[in-house]
Amino acid sequence: MPDNQSPEAFGHTPSQTVGPFFHYALPWKGGADLIGQSDLGARPDLFPAAHDVLKPSTARGPVLGVPIEIAGRVLDGDGLPVPDAMIEIWQANAAGRYDSPADPRSELPRDPNFIGFGRTATAEDGGWRLRTIHPGRVWGPANALQAPHIALGVFARGLLKRLVTRLYFAGAPENDEDPILALVPEDRRDSLLAVETDGVWRFDIILQGKGETVFFEF
Repeated sequence: MPDNQSPEAFGHTPSQTVGPFFHYALPWKGGADLIGQSDLGARPDLFPAAHDVLKPSTARGPVLGVPIEIAGRVLDGDGLPVPDAMIEIWQANAAGRYDSPADPRSELPRDPNFIGFGRTATAEDGGWRLRTIHPGRVWGPANALQAPHIALGVFARGLLKRLVTRLYFAGAPENDEDPILALVPEDRRDSLLAVETDGVWRFDIILQGKGETVFFEF
């Protein structure tokens, strides 16, 4: 029986204790397209053609609401791209209801073709992109309506647990009365605002350092 400390038998222990493993199986084709049927979300370029067994998500039918596209980059503390991160999103539908039995607003309509969950891998330049619908408003603390937003979870090398943040939409009048956004120091709120440019909402995620994105405890 070979010695389990033998480098000849087993090689070196990977230096990155928490990845990058995300591109292998977690993202899937179509995981970043919540309103259509495309390959958006996975990184097929990392798989040899013979090993690419990922299939696009099946068509779910038309989705209610205003379609939007969101794009950005994940950057580290030095402003360099993070090419092996993964982003998960969770959001309400256009009526402001989550696709979950735990959502207390059962009087609001469900959209059977919209689950509100997506997952996307970053590219070599740290870029990511997703297609979804503009979310409706949901209840927050003290039954106050929140501004339209999307919850994001970020997984990347060196992170022992995911980072959690939110994406709000710059210029939305509801932002001024959002109870969660009000908890964030005014000079840092810009890090949670996606800005529309040429029909695409731009939202960069900066993991640390200057301009660091606000992350929430959970």
